[in-house]
Amino acid sequence: MVTIWGTATTIVYHFLSYNLYKKLDNEIINLANAAAHNLIAAPVDKKIINTKIPRILDNDDDGDLDIPWQDLRENHQGVEWFDANGRLLAKAGTTISRMSFTANFDISQHHKVRSITIPVYLHSASGRKKKLQGYVRVSESTEELEEELNRVLWGFELGGLIVIILSGLGGWWLTRQSLQPIEQSIEQLKQFTADASHELRSPLTIVKTSVEVIMNYPERIHPANLNKLEAISSASNQMTRLVEDLLLLARTDAVTSHKMIAWINIPLDELLEDLVEFLEPQAVSKEITLKSEISTEVFIKGEAIQLKRLFSNLLQNALHYTPKGGTIIVSLVKLERFVAINVQDTGIGVAPEQIPLIFNRFWRADRARNQREGGLGLGLAIALAIARTHGGDITVTSEIGVGSCFQVRLPLAS
Repeated sequence: MVTIWGTATTIVYHFLSYNLYKKLDNEIINLANAAAHNLIAAPVDKKIINTKIPRILDNDDDGDLDIPWQDLRENHQGVEWFDANGRLLAKAGTTISRMSFTANFDISQHHKVRSITIPVYLHSASGRKKKLQGYVRVSESTEELEEELNRVLWGFELGGLIVIILSGLGGWWLTRQSLQPIEQSIEQLKQFTADASHELRSPLTIVKTSVEVIMNYPERIHPANLNKLEAISSASNQMTRLVEDLLLLARTDAVTSHKMIAWINIPLDELLEDLVEFLEPQAVSKEITLKSEISTEVFIKGEAIQLKRLFSNLLQNALHYTPKGGTIIVSLVKLERFVAINVQDTGIGVAPEQIPLIFNRFWRADRARNQREGGLGLGLAIALAIARTHGGDITVTSEIGVGSCFQVRLPLAS
């Protein structure tokens, strides 16, 4: 709407301006042609100068307008007569051009005065010869015209502002109306995910428990069924993790300000140190160096279990995709209002075109699928959801074959 209105206003304004200046130019051209008659008649009739009111514009009934050397204040005009050498003979009116005389016969404008200069010729009786008698320059002020254009422009701007405001309100209302079904569908989907995840926990728990009980009595199991029971146990464990992850995502999507009020101050440096210490045996078993570079005490407001899940997912992700002999570094930088936690590894890396996709739910790169079996593709999605729930965000820099760096930014506790 702004573009359409701005384009329409510009076109209309310039069209109106062109026509008004064209009308003004025609006025001063007509006046110049009429005033040229005085320059021819002046040497013959010295009384051609007539300042009486009302003015007689045709003294000799010859059909020409005998415009005297007149006072033209009413129209903000001025007339100047010059001889053939460009010497000023006389002038009349309230608006006189301050430009020096030049034999330039085009319409010109100096400041707010528009002028035209025309040559005046005296024709012989036969009409074949003509002699330059002098010049007439007519000037007219453009102040009134510019004031009128300014009023028009202000009117356009005010009208445009009203139109844009009304269009914005109307567009907002229409958008809200059109988005209501989508928002309802999203809410229903979230509610379905939460309800389905919650309802699936019980049967999965029963299946898992039943398999564990059966496997506790191996003498009762036929050897041919042992692999089948192990497959059922593995699948039930994977399904349980999936359900728990979906339920966590549904809960983070439904976090309200009321729940945020119940958050407490958490020593983030201690949480990270404990997590690194907990995962150290896993890193040693994979021959990966896991280092912590945390020397600053930092407190943030949030929920400890969720924050632990966030950084655990990032570290587990780094451990899975870092080859033997690699290094993982956890560092912390305290900023003015935020704290930045970096989890940097020397793993397989992620292609640049895949970086925007890595936080999508159930998404995993092909190389990552080959590298890690049994993953669900929800770890990074959960980490991002928890970070955003706590008023933060996660960014990634990565290079294939060099490694990745996940940076989590969280607001400091006030």
